[in-house]
Amino acid sequence: MRTLVLCGSPALGMPASPSRLIDPTTPLAGATDLGLTRGDGIFESVGIHHGRMHDLEPHLERLAQSARLMDLPAPDLAVFRDAISQAVDALLAGVDHVPVTALCKIVYTRGEEAAAAVAPGRPLGFALAYEFPDPTEARRRGTSALTLTRGYPLGIGAVAPWLTVGAKTLSYSVNMAALRHAAAQGVEEVVFTTTDGFVLEAPRSTVVMRRGDVVTTPSIEGGLLHGTAQRAAFDAFEALGLSTEYRDVRVEELAGADALWLADSAFLLRPLHHLDGRRLEVDEALTGAAIDLMLAAGS
Repeated sequence: MRTLVLCGSPALGMPASPSRLIDPTTPLAGATDLGLTRGDGIFESVGIHHGRMHDLEPHLERLAQSARLMDLPAPDLAVFRDAISQAVDALLAGVDHVPVTALCKIVYTRGEEAAAAVAPGRPLGFALAYEFPDPTEARRRGTSALTLTRGYPLGIGAVAPWLTVGAKTLSYSVNMAALRHAAAQGVEEVVFTTTDGFVLEAPRSTVVMRRGDVVTTPSIEGGLLHGTAQRAAFDAFEALGLSTEYRDVRVEELAGADALWLADSAFLLRPLHHLDGRRLEVDEALTGAAIDLMLAAGS
């Protein structure tokens, strides 16, 4: 089941118009919508686990940050917050069981080309909620990944902001091409790296590494997305007595890690059991304990 809410006035400064629940098969974007024709837009995916929403405010904050990086009209976060609530409530009311996991994807585009020239234009915004396949086994089993270059050096976002590397944009073709390349090699995921040998992120998740009693994720300075699930994972690891840190991580450090995970809103944490064909240690007990704490932290 899917539920769709169209935002009536998704940008600050637009004439007020109520958001409304509509048939999820309803056409939304015109043929000249810049999100469709140029990928000129942004999105977020909010996780709902056992009926409880997780990390809503960090997702909305990141939506606003992405809009600033893209020079999009400032989104009205109250409108998106309400649209998410409507979509999730309708989804939960329309199923005969509480899904183990659901997602609510919010999308915000620059809108129709003709209207975009005069601020705030007519941006398009909507929230789509849907049930996600039960991730329990995938969290236990873990996943495999390849390291692939992203084609630029560390910190490129600071010197070339027009690359919008810190924004969660609709321009996802590189990410999807990388995942197809991995799948052709019999591997599920990708860990992007820089041309000068540093770890970035995965196409749909954040890289998290444990060495001893310290849990590390690559520094967000210079353009990396600040992972919402990664922040929740850090809270969990700290509650379990571990230290956490953000810093630049060399690719060769991954092979010597005591544990590696990918963190995202749907799976929360998945251990990496193979990287570039090399078997990795999986800390099942720590993974399970961290996930339990993350699940308990939902609103």
